[in-house]
Amino acid sequence: MTLSEAQRIVDEWITTYGVKYFGELTNMAILTEEVGELARVIVRQFGEQSSKQSEKELNLADEMADVLFVLICLANQTGVDLTEALRKNLEKKTNRDNTRHLNNPKLIQK
Repeated sequence: MTLSEAQRIVDEWITTYGVKYFGELTNMAILTEEVGELARVIVRQFGEQSSKQSEKELNLADEMADVLFVLICLANQTGVDLTEALRKNLEKKTNRDNTRHLNNPKLIQK
Protein backbone atom coordinates (compact mmCIF):
# COMPACT_ATOMS: atom_id res chain seq x y z
CA MET A 1 0.00 0.00 0.00
CA THR A 2 1.38 3.41 -0.92
CA LEU A 3 0.98 6.50 1.22
CA SER A 4 -1.51 7.88 -1.31
CA GLU A 5 -3.54 4.68 -1.13
CA ALA A 6 -3.41 4.78 2.67
CA GLN A 7 -4.69 8.35 2.64
CA ARG A 8 -7.56 7.36 0.33
CA ILE A 9 -8.44 4.25 2.37
CA VAL A 10 -8.43 6.16 5.67
CA ASP A 11 -10.64 8.84 4.12
CA GLU A 12 -13.07 6.15 2.93
CA TRP A 13 -13.06 4.59 6.41
CA ILE A 14 -13.74 7.91 8.09
CA THR A 15 -16.63 8.77 5.77
CA THR A 16 -18.09 5.25 5.99
CA TYR A 17 -17.63 4.37 9.68
CA GLY A 18 -16.38 7.47 11.45
CA VAL A 19 -19.09 9.80 10.11
CA LYS A 20 -16.61 12.70 9.82
CA TYR A 21 -13.12 13.69 10.87
CA PHE A 22 -12.65 14.94 14.41
CA GLY A 23 -11.37 18.50 14.52
CA GLU A 24 -7.65 19.07 13.97
CA LEU A 25 -7.03 19.92 17.63
CA THR A 26 -8.89 16.81 18.77
CA ASN A 27 -6.90 14.66 16.35
CA MET A 28 -3.66 16.26 17.56
CA ALA A 29 -4.58 15.31 21.12
CA ILE A 30 -5.49 11.79 19.97
CA LEU A 31 -2.17 11.53 18.13
CA THR A 32 -0.36 12.54 21.31
CA GLU A 33 -2.29 9.90 23.25
CA GLU A 34 -1.46 7.23 20.65
CA VAL A 35 2.24 8.16 20.69
CA GLY A 36 2.13 7.75 24.47
CA GLU A 37 0.65 4.28 24.07
CA LEU A 38 3.39 3.41 21.58
CA ALA A 39 6.00 4.70 24.04
CA ARG A 40 4.52 2.48 26.75
CA VAL A 41 4.96 -0.62 24.57
CA ILE A 42 8.50 0.33 23.55
CA VAL A 43 9.67 1.08 27.09
CA ARG A 44 8.31 -2.25 28.27
CA GLN A 45 9.65 -4.32 25.36
CA PHE A 46 13.02 -2.63 24.89
CA GLY A 47 13.58 -0.59 28.04
CA GLU A 48 13.90 -1.41 31.69
CA GLN A 49 10.23 -0.91 32.61
CA SER A 50 8.38 -4.13 33.42
CA SER A 51 4.85 -4.78 32.20
CA LYS A 52 1.82 -4.83 34.45
CA GLN A 53 -0.29 -7.98 34.24
CA SER A 54 -2.90 -6.02 32.23
CA GLU A 55 -0.24 -5.00 29.69
CA LYS A 56 0.92 -8.48 28.67
CA GLU A 57 -0.98 -8.28 25.38
CA LEU A 58 0.46 -4.95 24.20
CA ASN A 59 1.14 -5.01 20.47
CA LEU A 60 3.91 -2.83 19.01
CA ALA A 61 2.68 -3.06 15.41
CA ASP A 62 -0.89 -2.20 16.39
CA GLU A 63 0.23 0.85 18.36
CA MET A 64 2.35 2.03 15.43
CA ALA A 65 -0.65 1.58 13.14
CA ASP A 66 -2.79 3.65 15.53
CA VAL A 67 -0.24 6.49 15.33
CA LEU A 68 -0.10 6.23 11.54
CA PHE A 69 -3.90 6.21 11.23
CA VAL A 70 -4.32 9.44 13.21
CA LEU A 71 -1.39 11.07 11.39
CA ILE A 72 -3.05 10.19 8.08
CA CYS A 73 -6.32 11.68 9.36
CA LEU A 74 -4.51 14.93 10.16
CA ALA A 75 -2.86 14.93 6.73
CA ASN A 76 -6.18 14.33 4.98
CA GLN A 77 -8.05 17.03 6.82
CA THR A 78 -5.29 19.63 6.36
CA GLY A 79 -4.63 18.85 2.69
CA VAL A 80 -1.15 17.38 3.12
CA ASP A 81 -0.01 14.89 0.47
CA LEU A 82 2.12 12.57 2.61
CA THR A 83 3.92 11.09 -0.40
CA GLU A 84 5.12 14.51 -1.51
CA ALA A 85 5.78 15.65 2.05
CA LEU A 86 7.96 12.61 2.76
CA ARG A 87 9.81 12.99 -0.55
CA LYS A 88 10.61 16.62 0.24
CA ASN A 89 11.55 15.79 3.82
CA LEU A 90 13.98 13.06 2.73
CA GLU A 91 15.52 15.45 0.21
CA LYS A 92 15.93 18.08 2.94
CA LYS A 93 17.51 15.56 5.33
CA THR A 94 19.84 14.25 2.62
CA ASN A 95 21.04 17.72 1.70
CA ARG A 96 21.43 18.79 5.31
CA ASP A 97 22.73 15.60 6.90
CA ASN A 98 24.54 13.70 4.14
CA THR A 99 27.80 13.60 6.13
CA ARG A 100 26.71 14.63 9.64
CA HIS A 101 25.95 11.13 10.89
CA LEU A 102 28.85 9.53 9.04
CA ASN A 103 31.20 11.78 11.03
CA ASN A 104 29.53 11.27 14.40
CA PRO A 105 31.99 9.40 16.65
CA LYS A 106 29.07 8.20 18.81
CA LEU A 107 27.73 6.22 15.85
CA ILE A 108 31.00 4.73 14.60
CA GLN A 109 31.35 1.03 15.42
CA LYS A 110 34.43 0.18 17.45
